[in-house]
Amino acid sequence: MSPRTIALRQPRPEAAARNFTVRPFPEGFGAEILGLDLGRELDPAEFTRVRRAHLDHHVLVFRGQRITPQQHIDFSRRFGNLMVHVLHQFHLPGHPEILTVSNILDEGRPIGLGDAGKYWHSDISYKKIPSLGSLLHAQELPAQGGDTLFADMHRAWDTLPVRLRKIIAGRRAVHSYLAKYEDLQKEGKWRPVLSAQQLAQVGEVSHPVVRTHPETGRRALFVSEGFTTHIEGLPEAESRQVLQELFDHSTRPEHIYRHRWRDHDLVFWDNRSVIHLAAGCPAHLRRKLYRTTVEGDEPF
Repeated sequence: MSPRTIALRQPRPEAAARNFTVRPFPEGFGAEILGLDLGRELDPAEFTRVRRAHLDHHVLVFRGQRITPQQHIDFSRRFGNLMVHVLHQFHLPGHPEILTVSNILDEGRPIGLGDAGKYWHSDISYKKIPSLGSLLHAQELPAQGGDTLFADMHRAWDTLPVRLRKIIAGRRAVHSYLAKYEDLQKEGKWRPVLSAQQLAQVGEVSHPVVRTHPETGRRALFVSEGFTTHIEGLPEAESRQVLQELFDHSTRPEHIYRHRWRDHDLVFWDNRSVIHLAAGCPAHLRRKLYRTTVEGDEPF
């Protein structure tokens, strides 16, 4: 009897591609995605898994993404319409959907927004329809510094003292792109004078102090030092004091994940769930990243 040759069934390429790893961080939120190439179009099963991970972990770090600006845009657009930042001066040429975040000067002129993220904030909360999330892709990283910090606003709400919960119950707060703009202009060279057309794009808006995530139903604080100016219906001094308490509570160490960038990282965070801060780096060290921002929905 002749021996039989057993042919092993090989996994289909599309099935094998779904075997990427979602590895949660020990901070209790955030996760890294390993073994996934965003340079190709994800199949429906892969995309569903990525979307679920984003909702579960709030911050996703895709390692080793050697993708083009157009591939960055294409992946971002699968989550919704893309928002074009008001500072057209720092759009990536040929790709207005991408904001260049950089401290690099070209013949003395900034190529990007060098002070982006200096204050804790949720991207584009100053719009009536703010952002679902942002995707930041590393192009050049400094040898020292340049970290990005994220604060879990669901956890901030869950642990908020009862006294503060009672004060902010049912209240709304005003968000403005100009809240810190003049301060930033005085501090550095990155903020251009806004035209009348640009100013028309960034009027004040009012949002709930506590918002409900439209996909998970979880509640989160929705205020930040970067864009929130005051709480409606409270005297000015009380509003200022309550906001400061909310800011301080939100950014307690136990609420924070600190991202230390690696070459070609792409970080995708949920602006409905977290706020973030750029830790900064020495001015002589080059740093450049590309950012897209996905439109969300009106907070409730």
